[in-house]
Amino acid sequence: MAITFNHTIVAAHDRAESARFFTELFGLPAAREFGPFLAVELNHGVSLDYAQVAEGEDIRPQHYAFLVSEDEFTAIYGRITERGVPHWADPRGSRPGEINHNDGGRGVYFQDPAGHYLEILTRPYGSGAD
Repeated sequence: MAITFNHTIVAAHDRAESARFFTELFGLPAAREFGPFLAVELNHGVSLDYAQVAEGEDIRPQHYAFLVSEDEFTAIYGRITERGVPHWADPRGSRPGEINHNDGGRGVYFQDPAGHYLEILTRPYGSGAD
């Protein structure tokens, strides 16, 4: 049986702001309404479904990592730096303003408006030499 990831729900205090942040940085079409969600379409039919969280309700930050091409990394990272989005090379945030070159690729971490940790990387972990 082939198992394919289809969607996940991303909690946000302002679902429109979070979806717009993501689509603009990643160069994707605007999110579309889907029931109570704003759905952002990715490859292979996968979507991030942004859900509004009630005012004052806590959001537990999640980590979402995206494998991108070298050209996509350059474009996304360019938008991150142009907008002054804080970013770092490591998950602990000890290398601010840097990118990493793990496994012979490039990677960077940053947060969205809801506090979720986003990561873009050009090589999967364990795919090459550090």
